Amino acid sequence: MNDLSKLSPEDEASRERLLSEAPSMQARTRAWSDMNTGSWNVSGLKAFSGHLADAFSELDADVRLAEAPGFESIDAKGQVETIHTGPILRVSSRPAAPIQVVLSGHYDTVFPPGTFEGVTDLGDGRLNGPGLADMKGGLCVMLEALKAFEAGPLKDRLGYQIVVTPDEEIGNLASAPSLTEAARAGAHIGMTYEPAMDTGAMSGGRKGSAVFDIVLHGKAAHAGRAKEEGRSALEAAAELVVGLESLNGARDGVTVNVGSIDGGSPVNIVPQLAIVRFGARAPDGAAADWTVSQVQRLLDRATARDGITGHLHGGFYRPPKPRNAAQQALFDAVHATGQSIGLDLEFIDTGGVCEGNNIFAAGVPNVDTLGVRGGRIHSNEEFVVVESFAERAILSALLLNRLADGRLDGARIKAMMEH
Repeated sequence: MNDLSKLSPEDEASRERLLSEAPSMQARTRAWSDMNTGSWNVSGLKAFSGHLADAFSELDADVRLAEAPGFESIDAKGQVETIHTGPILRVSSRPAAPIQVVLSGHYDTVFPPGTFEGVTDLGDGRLNGPGLADMKGGLCVMLEALKAFEAGPLKDRLGYQIVVTPDEEIGNLASAPSLTEAARAGAHIGMTYEPAMDTGAMSGGRKGSAVFDIVLHGKAAHAGRAKEEGRSALEAAAELVVGLESLNGARDGVTVNVGSIDGGSPVNIVPQLAIVRFGARAPDGAAADWTVSQVQRLLDRATARDGITGHLHGGFYRPPKPRNAAQQALFDAVHATGQSIGLDLEFIDTGGVCEGNNIFAAGVPNVDTLGVRGGRIHSNEEFVVVESFAERAILSALLLNRLADGRLDGARIKAMMEH
């Protein structure tokens, strides 16, 4: 790792280039922030995707926008409906090069049109605005780091696949197959551009995440004249919710959170429909399997009631991403690379999930908080630390240089995933 903490001539050239590009990265991110790309704003996503494709066309790569397949969702009536979102940006470069990297990010935000708009300079080296940190700033960092790498003499030694998705904030339900496909196209290492913490800390191990809907059907009846003829789906749902919440603390690292109960009826009608919507997190595959089995047990108990039927929709759409030997070796390499530019990077395990979970599940070790430093994401106080544009772009460019010249042995780290 000693060589990783020193700068090569190629590293020096990348650093100088990216320091000079910092103002343009900030300007582009501000402009992109002004374009609303809330996850459900399909027209906004489609409009923005063209700007994104134009920007990534600056790379020495094939760039295309691919229509995302529809995905299933449960509507307010308990029926399965198909949802469509914006296109997926797919970029491919030098697929025959000896070292391959998969890079990923997303262009959707959690903010619907009209809820959080405009960029404000907070005056302390921070900018406030929708998606600045999560993750339009990260996309700019990814792009400029690749451009800096391709301007150097090592580019023919490294190829890459890029997937930029329109639906990360709602679970990558449409784009997950694209992430898996790109990761399995020979990638040794994955690089994802979620924001780092404002302190510079990065994510280590990540839990897996599930989203479930349980639809319960009962039987309607007049609550006054024939209450006994009815079968309350809402009563069954209430018992189910108590059981789901009781799973918290039952197994180490597993959490369950019921977000809502939809359905019900006027108070003079026995309710015949209830939809329980909930999420779960689990630290590893065994814990995820246990969680699913417990959810099924509780559903079976609910539908054992006379006159109650139901079905389960959903599951662990993002598998756990534990800190295994391959991940730790990659984190160590990133830490040593950071030392070469004065960074002392820390990796903290988290319950949060991202596209790095999908890439890990496809068999590729990855570091997934290579984006700008920021904080208060998913709120109207979201901010980005301005100085981190150049800092994080340089870090990524140096990682690419080290992968290409062999100082960072991507093949060796990838091989650790098999043990």
